[in-house]
Amino acid sequence: MTMPSLAAIVLAGGQSRRMGQDKALVSIGGVPLLRRVCEVALQCTRIVYVITFRPERYRAIVPLPCHLLQERALAGATEPHGPLLGFAQALETVQTEWVLLLACDMPQLSGETLQQWAKELENAGDAIALLPRSHKGWEPLCGFYRTNCLASLRTAIAQSDRSFQRWLSQEVVQELPVESDQMLFNCNTPEDWERVLNWQRGVRSKEKKEF
Repeated sequence: MTMPSLAAIVLAGGQSRRMGQDKALVSIGGVPLLRRVCEVALQCTRIVYVITFRPERYRAIVPLPCHLLQERALAGATEPHGPLLGFAQALETVQTEWVLLLACDMPQLSGETLQQWAKELENAGDAIALLPRSHKGWEPLCGFYRTNCLASLRTAIAQSDRSFQRWLSQEVVQELPVESDQMLFNCNTPEDWERVLNWQRGVRSKEKKEF
């Protein structure tokens, strides 16, 4: 059995208000967070799209194989329209059977884990998405979707729904196993970022001791 065709979408359309600076640009070891997420996505597929309101800001840091997509504001909108609409807009470009969706603010992503998850696509049955789950519910910005879900997304959006959780509650979703909650951690505040840096310091300290 051949592996289903796969692309990836990285969402970089947030306003970063709680962070106080553009979280896509904060860096670990000199590598901006958006670039790190793109590099992980490239471990799963060579077709990676980054959708953002600010493509020119990110052009210099996004790996060359990735494609930048211009996110479009809704007519008359005064507030950000959220990741559901950004996802739907990016899906208009994707031509593969499946897409890996990732938020740009997930510094603990594991390419190895995503590759293992991708093997489950062959056994997805009638599921429209394969996603990990936490105590908060589905983790919609770190998982796989059939690209034909666009029709269902458009229906939800036409009904003024902006919630991934409400949309997914009406769909068949298959759960993916999670060994560590750290992989699903996303950075929204300076405190979140300090926590990530502490994890990184702990890893480097452990590596030095083992060496």
